Amino acid sequence: MSKTIGDVILDLQNISLRFGGVKALTDISFDVREHEIRAIIGPNGAGKSSMLNVINGVYHPQEGIIIFRGRERKKMEPHQAATQGIARTFQNIALFKGMTVLDNLMTGRITRMKTRFFEHALWWGRAQREELEHRKKVEEVIDFLEIQHIRKTPVSRLPYGLQKRVELGRALAAEPSMLLLDEPMAGMNVEEKQDMCRFILDVNDQLGTTIVLIEHDMGVVMDISDRVVVLDYGKKIGDGVPEEVKNNPEVIKAYLGASH
Repeated sequence: MSKTIGDVILDLQNISLRFGGVKALTDISFDVREHEIRAIIGPNGAGKSSMLNVINGVYHPQEGIIIFRGRERKKMEPHQAATQGIARTFQNIALFKGMTVLDNLMTGRITRMKTRFFEHALWWGRAQREELEHRKKVEEVIDFLEIQHIRKTPVSRLPYGLQKRVELGRALAAEPSMLLLDEPMAGMNVEEKQDMCRFILDVNDQLGTTIVLIEHDMGVVMDISDRVVVLDYGKKIGDGVPEEVKNNPEVIKAYLGASH
C-alpha cells in the first residue's frame, strides 16, 4: 500500500547563493511535500550541502524566496529553524564525544526546555519535573533506534555506524516535523547502510516525519526516495520521481554515467 503524500510545506523559489565571486547555487527552485522522502543528489561540489544550509538558516541566499508552511521566511538562524520543527544531521559527525549516548540525545531537547539554567543547576521543582519528562522522550527515541545496550556508553567508544545512528537520535529527540540528513550513510558498510535505511523509512512512516536527504549511494536513493532533485555545479538539472530522474539524459551525462 502506497503512503499518502501531503501538501507542499517547503517551497524554494529561484534560490541563488554566492560566496564572494563564487556561485554555490544558481536560480534553483523545488518544493518538499509533507510526509515525503525528498532526495538531493549530484556530484561533489554540486551545491547539495549548501542547499541544506539554506533550508535550516546557516546560509542566507542573496536571491530567491523560501516559503515554509505557507509563510515566507526572511533571514532565519539555525536555532529559529529548530524551534520551527527543522532538525538536521551533518556530513561529519557532530556529537559530544566525551558524553554518553543518553546525554547526547538529551541535548536534542534543548529547544523544548522552558526552565532557566540556575533551576536546572539546582535540579529542583519545575526543572526536575521537566528533565524527567524530557528524559522519558529520549528513552522513547533510544527504544525506537534499538540502542538500549549503548545508552550509558560514551560516544567516543562507539563504532562509526552507531555514532551515525546516535546523531540521528539526537535530531529525532527534538521531535522535528522536517528532518534534514546530510549523507547519513557515508562511510558505512553494507549492513550499517541497511540498518540506516530501515530507520529512515521508519522515521518517515511511523513518526510521519518529512525527510530531505543528501546521499551518494544511488541504490539507496532510488529505493527509498519519493522524489529526487539533481544538482550539478550549483544548478538544477533534474527533478521528479526516481524513475524519471534515472532516465533523464542530462542527469545520466552529468552524474549517473552512461552505464546506468
